[in-house]
Amino acid sequence: MTPRGPGSRPLRRLRVLRVPALLSAQHAPLAATVGVLIALFAACAIAFPGFLSPGVARNLLVGNAVLGLVCVGMTFVIISGGIDLSVGAAIGFSCILVASLVQQGWHPLPAFGVALAIGTAGGAATGALIHRFALPPFLVTLAGMFCYRGCALMVSERSITIRHPFHRTLSEWASGPVPPAVVLFVVVALAGWLVARWTRFGRDVYALGGGEESARLMGVRVAAVRVRVYAISGLCAALAGVATTLTTGAGNATSGHLYELDAIAAVVIGGTPLAGGAGSILGTVAGVLIFGLIQEAMPHAGVTNSWWFRIAVGGLLLAFVLLQRAVESRGRR
Repeated sequence: MTPRGPGSRPLRRLRVLRVPALLSAQHAPLAATVGVLIALFAACAIAFPGFLSPGVARNLLVGNAVLGLVCVGMTFVIISGGIDLSVGAAIGFSCILVASLVQQGWHPLPAFGVALAIGTAGGAATGALIHRFALPPFLVTLAGMFCYRGCALMVSERSITIRHPFHRTLSEWASGPVPPAVVLFVVVALAGWLVARWTRFGRDVYALGGGEESARLMGVRVAAVRVRVYAISGLCAALAGVATTLTTGAGNATSGHLYELDAIAAVVIGGTPLAGGAGSILGTVAGVLIFGLIQEAMPHAGVTNSWWFRIAVGGLLLAFVLLQRAVESRGRR
């Protein structure tokens, strides 16, 4: 006869009951994001007959590819338990730097390389400062935002048109059916998903977001992971700046204004909690598409005032924050 004392059958029954609850708690934010995306798309398709046209789909992707590039890097930062307020200004700096270098006679490809190198190095320096001196990421990246924006204005306060033939060819490609910014977004999002899902570095990022001390006990090299996370964010912001020059054919120091807030909102709407330790690149992509759908739907509905878009995003963001809090409370119970 099997013993029925404490620690036998009740313990097994407890495990059976808790595993589904844990799985649902982990996937609830992502499921909510995908559900909102599908419901919003279906509502727009029913309400606006021309919403399913290829032109609307192209506008949806092109208009949000730059934001999507920033969001991929921001997802890694937030999963690790940090925040990056410098990405919008980094877009403006990379954008005007590329235009200025090309104006001085550089070929666009080396100019792109310089912008990407500076963005990556700047992000790595931010991560090193945060770790070395135990500084709040909010303050360090806020300082980085001011530095990037000041450097961008120092390069040029005026917009610079890029007239190089190679860059013009890429810009003409940007007006085609599959612009380079969209290709960049798809490639970077896929690479980010693979890194987060299938590599040791990805597991270390999640562990760091769960708690620095526990991550150390698990053997995570906290300093290296934090530096790499912010380096990825800097690289994605610089890529977004390069993509901006391809889309507009020019460089402007004010590019990327408020993109840091839009990126944080899209990542949170995508199911990544600000507390860190959870989230996914797939959810972030869905969050970016929700942003784009709201932007595309408002003109079809006859709404031309931009503040309604901000109000809608704010309400959606608040709803997802409350959902995350409910999931956390359920997990604790």
